[in-house]
Amino acid sequence: MSTSISFEKQVLSNGLHVITHVDKSIPVAAVNLWYHVGSKNEEPGKTGFAHLFEHIMFEGSKNHNKDYFEPLQKVGANINGSTSNDSTNYWEDIPSNSLELALWLESDRMGFLLDALDQNRFDLQREVVKNERRQSYENRPYGMAYLLLQEALFPAPHPYNWPVIGSQEDLNSANLDDVKEFFKKYYHPNNASLAIAGDINPTEAFKLAEKYFGDLEPGPSVDRLLSVKPNLNGDTTIEIEDSVQLPRLYLAWPTVPDLTESQAALDILSIILAGGRSSRLEKKLVIDSQIAYDISAYHNGQEICGEFHIIATGKPEESLNKIKLQILSEIQDIINKPPTKKEMERSINNIETMHIRQLEKIGGFGGKADQLNYYNVMKRDPEFINLDIERYKKITAEQISNVAKILNENRVSLSILPKQNLTISTPVSDRTMMPKTQSRIEFVPPTPQRIQLNQNVDIVLIEKPDLPLVSIGLLTHSGASSDPENLPGLARFSSEMFSE
Repeated sequence: MSTSISFEKQVLSNGLHVITHVDKSIPVAAVNLWYHVGSKNEEPGKTGFAHLFEHIMFEGSKNHNKDYFEPLQKVGANINGSTSNDSTNYWEDIPSNSLELALWLESDRMGFLLDALDQNRFDLQREVVKNERRQSYENRPYGMAYLLLQEALFPAPHPYNWPVIGSQEDLNSANLDDVKEFFKKYYHPNNASLAIAGDINPTEAFKLAEKYFGDLEPGPSVDRLLSVKPNLNGDTTIEIEDSVQLPRLYLAWPTVPDLTESQAALDILSIILAGGRSSRLEKKLVIDSQIAYDISAYHNGQEICGEFHIIATGKPEESLNKIKLQILSEIQDIINKPPTKKEMERSINNIETMHIRQLEKIGGFGGKADQLNYYNVMKRDPEFINLDIERYKKITAEQISNVAKILNENRVSLSILPKQNLTISTPVSDRTMMPKTQSRIEFVPPTPQRIQLNQNVDIVLIEKPDLPLVSIGLLTHSGASSDPENLPGLARFSSEMFSE
């Protein structure tokens, strides 16, 4: 069965890319807007601006100078946004008869946000972000790991050297004029991509995009960095104490940019090493020797440079250095001898399944609208959504051995140890009028088929033939309340055994 995603793409006269995709499975439209700006576009001393605007964008603009969420939540929409090193994105999953409302709001904050941004609003959101930094990093167990790794893995002046959230010092010293100049430079139609997916008419969707975005002025062209290799030499070792109960080891390596052949091979390598119970490091460190409670690995391919991470939580009596040596030994084994055919098939199947799972979603993070924008922004071609998985299928075991050599080179080793004596603690269209919701949507959900195998087993089946997936869920009329008095936790233990 084909999983090809059909779409149409137009570019407005002001440079805005508009992509449409039709999926009428449910009466929902996904509006997804990417700006090609992230923390790497900032400069030392003025960090955190891209993430700060992620917050400010929800505070109101010229023609809707109040809370952005209120009109969308009234019609039942889901709303969110995110900021990375390379991009900032916003999305609304909304009943399709309210599509115009979402486009009106998105276009107004693109074109007229600064008309509503004053010192009070700026100061308020700056404090919100500073508090987010405290909660997410400074006051969270293991929270400083990301900040320390980022700084060490990409030594200054690399554009990934500072965290997306910025530093407290830079946030404190930021002024309104600097922040407004940052917005003018990057948040405009010719540095953005708009995807509209779901229960839509593409012709009407393009007309609405033109209506609300077409008269917005383009901004200055943005210079792009293609690839920047960090100046990291040898093994940088960091050790800190934190308010945690278990020691944790972080190993990180700078790698290659996204959407490259080596990036695909490194993704596969991360699954071979620590992707599930049958992976090499999980079996070696968690199941067999039991010197670690858990272990994970992932590869994050980014626009100008990637990063590979292995994270292991050790047992209190075990040395993190012992865990590190065993991890490095397993990496060397892969360099010396390519992975087996079974390992390759399992890893590539895992990646393909995750890709197809994402295609089940119309909107939200990682849904079809989000992926179309991702490939359009990073590859300038949304068709790559239909081609990307082929990169992985072409990777050979020998390529995995070769790319694993990157993990023999420059790296950062971070150990987080428990603290001693630890205790727990004016437009073409009329922008002044908010569009009204159109006529009520009629939606009839699919009717399930019911089959009774015997007196105790019922099967409920819903067919959804558009993707080659089968999802199975088992519900038993028994839980913790059925545990024998002398065997508390038996129900939970039994359910966990299904994963073995």
